[in-house]
Amino acid sequence: MSNPVKTAKDQIETAVKASIQKAMEQGVFIPGEIPAFVVEVPADTSHGDFATNAAMVSAKAFRLPPRKIAEEIVTRLDLSDSYFERVEIAGPGFINFFLRSSWFTDVLGLIHEQGENYGCSDYGKGQKVMVEFVSANPTGPMHIGNARGGATGDCLAAAMEYAGYEMTREFYINDAGNQIDRFGLSLEARYLQIYKGEEIEFPEDGYHGEDIVQHAKNFAAQEGDRFVECDPAQRRKALIDFALPKNIEKLKTDLGRYRIAYDVWFPESTLHESGMVNHCVSLLKEKGLTYEKDGAVWYKATDFGGEKDEVLIRANGNSTYFAADIAYHYNKFAVRGFDRVINIWGADHHGHVARLKGALDAIGLDGSKLDIVLMQLVRLMKDGNPVRMSKRTGKAITLSDLIDEVPVDAARFFFNMREPNSPLDFDLDLAVEQSSQNPVYYVQYAHARICSILKNMAAEGIQPRACTRDELALLTAPEEIELIRRLAQLPDEIIAVAKDYDPAGLTHYVIDVATLFHKFYNACRVKGEDEALMQARLTLCGAVKMVVRNVLGLMKIEAPETM
Repeated sequence: MSNPVKTAKDQIETAVKASIQKAMEQGVFIPGEIPAFVVEVPADTSHGDFATNAAMVSAKAFRLPPRKIAEEIVTRLDLSDSYFERVEIAGPGFINFFLRSSWFTDVLGLIHEQGENYGCSDYGKGQKVMVEFVSANPTGPMHIGNARGGATGDCLAAAMEYAGYEMTREFYINDAGNQIDRFGLSLEARYLQIYKGEEIEFPEDGYHGEDIVQHAKNFAAQEGDRFVECDPAQRRKALIDFALPKNIEKLKTDLGRYRIAYDVWFPESTLHESGMVNHCVSLLKEKGLTYEKDGAVWYKATDFGGEKDEVLIRANGNSTYFAADIAYHYNKFAVRGFDRVINIWGADHHGHVARLKGALDAIGLDGSKLDIVLMQLVRLMKDGNPVRMSKRTGKAITLSDLIDEVPVDAARFFFNMREPNSPLDFDLDLAVEQSSQNPVYYVQYAHARICSILKNMAAEGIQPRACTRDELALLTAPEEIELIRRLAQLPDEIIAVAKDYDPAGLTHYVIDVATLFHKFYNACRVKGEDEALMQARLTLCGAVKMVVRNVLGLMKIEAPETM
């Protein structure tokens, strides 16, 4: 019973199929293949803990009214070795199943037995999956969109690990191509301006940030004017070699503060140096999917779902970013052998999705194994109004600024409160508020409250102990049953996050658990009841504590013992 909900659903499915098979053998139902049906948890569990539509979907096959089919199924249903004590037929033919108390006691036993592993499953069957996220341009600081992508990608990877996938977190370093050329020109202009003043024009499409000015000053302090009169290409290379590693190190430092640790930092430059880009262009040429026009090499993207054909090699002989991107994904699939790749991109990349997946099909890979999660925009709010600039710097707020202003716990939680493809308003005031209005504080307080209960009882010499099944069966209050039912759903919730690529399911789930715990705590006394019931309730408190800690840990959010 590693997944209590799945165990119960499997028992229903097995029992219903056996009942239908028996009815076929007895000539009540027309023999044949049993129609596919679903078993689900109803929205209102007062009508049953689980329900199936087996009778509804079988009407055509058995040529009987659904209600009659349901009656025949229920008549032959054997639930003697299951977690279910009774069934009811509702409406036109839904079959509702009601759990025995043993299911609820076994849920608590499972949580305490598995501890920090509760919620894990083998759903992913060890498939090798990469999540590539953030991959911010190393030519400047990370912005708020990167902050959202970081929280989403890291949490998704953790959920998929829990769900039984072999995960790799990767950052793609764009250290080649046009943006690096522009980075070098920007640094060069700022460096030369130190010695030649405003006679040196700054490139119109250059990077105007203060970080470029600072890099130039630091380079001048180290190297002096010895690069002023040298070959421009040599000068730009020296400036890039000086500044780019510092920017990359800053990316790593800021993401480390944000509690993100990548398994791989993959430099784009290695694709060019290894010949991988040229290899992929050659593959497309061999397949007759390229042509030359105006001195450039073009890929027939329209043959594979693209809106227009794409340049791979410019007239000057340099490859495009798109060519490098094809090579990068060839490396992911053909070289490193990932079964699935998930890229988390900003919404402005939506036009790139079809052409990249099409290009993978074109070179003989399966573009359907590449999934793209598009992140919508984030709007920072303060005092009810949008905020774009940092008071400290007067510039756009960066990831580093955000972490300086709000706790990392709040940032990671808030960014995962909406599904990735929904716009997000991030309330800076709420993120620092220490009240039940702040959802991460509210969840953390539930954990701290349980720790406080256990500590206070320990001070009086009361320690939680293992309970018998009969003692756990004393937990019959609606608040207790509702809470245990929600705790049982954690493995399925994590699987849903892994399937839908939506970590918001975790924040919603743990808020639900905290809400149900506070409701239980207000309705059911822990201390002061008879010893057996007190210990059963302590067992329930311990299970809630583990579940909250597991979910927060998965999100790399602290579970404090005092608040």
